[in-house]
Amino acid sequence: MIGAIAPQLERAEIERAKRKPTESLQAYDYYLRGLSSIYRFTREENIEALKLAQIASVIDPEFAAAYALGVRCYIQRKAFGWRIDTAAQEIVEARRLARRAIELDKDDPSVLALAGAALAYVVREVEEGAALVSRAITLDPNLVTARYWSGWTHLYVGDVDAAAEQFQVVLRLSPLDPRIVMAQAGLAYAHFFAGRYDQASTWATAAARQQPDHLGAQRIIMACHAMSGRVEAAREICARLMQLNPALRISLIRDRTEFRRAQDIERLEQAFRIAGMPE
Repeated sequence: MIGAIAPQLERAEIERAKRKPTESLQAYDYYLRGLSSIYRFTREENIEALKLAQIASVIDPEFAAAYALGVRCYIQRKAFGWRIDTAAQEIVEARRLARRAIELDKDDPSVLALAGAALAYVVREVEEGAALVSRAITLDPNLVTARYWSGWTHLYVGDVDAAAEQFQVVLRLSPLDPRIVMAQAGLAYAHFFAGRYDQASTWATAAARQQPDHLGAQRIIMACHAMSGRVEAAREICARLMQLNPALRISLIRDRTEFRRAQDIERLEQAFRIAGMPE
């Protein structure tokens, strides 16, 4: 199983898997199958990965990595708009899994990074999530998952230069990572919030090309088009997003966004308004 998924996974994750962090071979097998599923980046495989993570954690209730895999499923669901339950239900479950994972293993950097990411991104407890991600980097400075989420947590609090630095580290550490869209979209947001729309557009386009159905990438390329005067292109993307989610409204940005800095939220609202998103 490891041989099948190794080409797509970062070295630290494989090394952790080789350490077999459970005495149950059955739980370990379900975990590896779930890990393989989540890297296929489809809604159906996300559902399968969560099911396999749940089975692994039932077989071995102290298997921290299984809970962390469940956390990753909820992160991916939000990023791609694949929520199965209500947002409130998924937030509750993501929080539960994250806290259980940390309770079981406070020294596994990958567990800390994923738990922190879920708390910051899904649950919107940004400060606590950022602290966990920071500890993960202290334990393993080369852990790409932690670097991704360090970049995003910096973005959430408005430290765009620090965010860009973390995303650049990701590009150096793992330029062929299948999740590279996260760094590309992150750099697009960082440049966008700094008012560098041309640079933001370059990274947004790269992210959208890498993962066309990644909602964050689509939103930021729409915003870049809007603020750069490419209004028709922005409106086309907005129309597609509205088809995917007819309830999408500008007012939801302030209510649901992870971004904390008022000027960043206002910049996004202005761009979405130009693109034709309803108030």
